[in-house]
Amino acid sequence: MEKIFNHILQMLKGKIMKKNFAIAGAFLAAMLLVTSVNNAEEETKKEAEIKCPIAGKVITKKVSAMYKGAKVYVCCGKCKKAIEADPSKHLTKINHQLVQTKQAKNVKCPIAGKKLNPKTKIELAGTTVAFCCDSCKSKVEGEADLDKKIELVFNEKAFKKGFKITKVNKKD
Repeated sequence: MEKIFNHILQMLKGKIMKKNFAIAGAFLAAMLLVTSVNNAEEETKKEAEIKCPIAGKVITKKVSAMYKGAKVYVCCGKCKKAIEADPSKHLTKINHQLVQTKQAKNVKCPIAGKKLNPKTKIELAGTTVAFCCDSCKSKVEGEADLDKKIELVFNEKAFKKGFKITKVNKKD
């Protein structure tokens, strides 16, 4: 009888071990999936970080300068003074930030100034931008350098054609 009891006990232990192994495997798979998702989110977050248009440092939204009735976030008082003194040196980066902070909206094609085609949307440096046609979209997508893509879409001429300030802020 003891032999049968020990045999049954060994079988149960085997089943429990198999069950625990299966649970551990499922847990490990879930952890790998979470890690992969977190890494992808981290990469997206890095691309979408809002940076000072003067120094290129990540901002905290504590310091800002007014431009076109909207807030341009900067990393320090020195950069704030630089924008207030002469924003023209940094217009592309300022315009990009206004879209990135949702203070400006893509209302027309920044290349041709025509009505937007929602099928032409692309993700560009933390923003979503649409164009009027695949030809305008391909002008931007065909450019290999990210800074040149940003220049094509957010330079002052393109910004006037394709974007509208939607959130006007009062001066702090």
